[in-house]
Amino acid sequence: MESRHLRYALALAEHQHFGRAAAALGIAQPPLSQQIAALERELGARLFDRTARGVFPTAAGEAFLARARRALAEMSAAVSDAGRAARGETGRLRLGFIGSALLELLPSVLGGFVRDRPEVRLGLQEMSTRRSTAALLAGELDIAIGRGAPRGAGAEELVSVTVGRDHLVAVVGAAHPFAGQRGVSLEQLRGQHLIIAPADEEPVVAAWLTTLLGEGSEAPARAGGFTEARDVHTIIGLASCGVGVGLGPACLRVAARPDIRVCEVSPRVELPELVMSFRAQDRSPVLAAFLDTTRERCPGVSERLERSLGARR
Repeated sequence: MESRHLRYALALAEHQHFGRAAAALGIAQPPLSQQIAALERELGARLFDRTARGVFPTAAGEAFLARARRALAEMSAAVSDAGRAARGETGRLRLGFIGSALLELLPSVLGGFVRDRPEVRLGLQEMSTRRSTAALLAGELDIAIGRGAPRGAGAEELVSVTVGRDHLVAVVGAAHPFAGQRGVSLEQLRGQHLIIAPADEEPVVAAWLTTLLGEGSEAPARAGGFTEARDVHTIIGLASCGVGVGLGPACLRVAARPDIRVCEVSPRVELPELVMSFRAQDRSPVLAAFLDTTRERCPGVSERLERSLGARR
């Protein structure tokens, strides 16, 4: 029995005439009659009564046709589902990201992806660059977005592409002496208690700040001490409390509050790039769809991504 036999039986039940059913199916009448007869022999039951008034389903035929309709509907759904999955319209995407990615990058990229593919199941986790890299290598994430390219064992298994650039700003409470200034110098920052990313979670940023603000590896601690904060919202909140001077990307202006002031750092200091990484061997259609959305919404990413992928071919 094949799917065409089900279609033939349903067409005959609908038109109640071999000639009309054959015409609707686009085949000759004799082959239709032969196929229905063969189907009845296979089932061991008469499916249709042939009368002068027309052809009508028997009780066995009605039972068969009910199942046939559902079977064809399921087959059609299977074809549709397979196509949607192949296009990345269904499935699962697990994304780990640092908090600052929510300020500029993800509202555009993730927002567009959700609108275009509402049936994809999303697993979203805010986490440090180090944690997201480890989770990506362990197969627990499909995409990681962090500050600076992944480093360490296994990083060579990843494709990494820059998706954003930003520069350093200082955040202070409204009562802080820097609050009335448009900018602060690196020399001024060296004498302040700083609110910075934890060294064990954002090693690239921490190492970079240590080099930038001091003469030795103990620079921030020796200068004015420091407090660790895991995301930009915590940096802003602690700065508003007067704990110290927060350091973060300029995009945190999006989350600024009335009780804080944002100062440019002079000279201008570029931060480690915002980087999106994924496993080089991942062939998931959902991942491919997310990369396509990123290409569309992030200028320059398409060329950088093609260079990264091309280097691995």
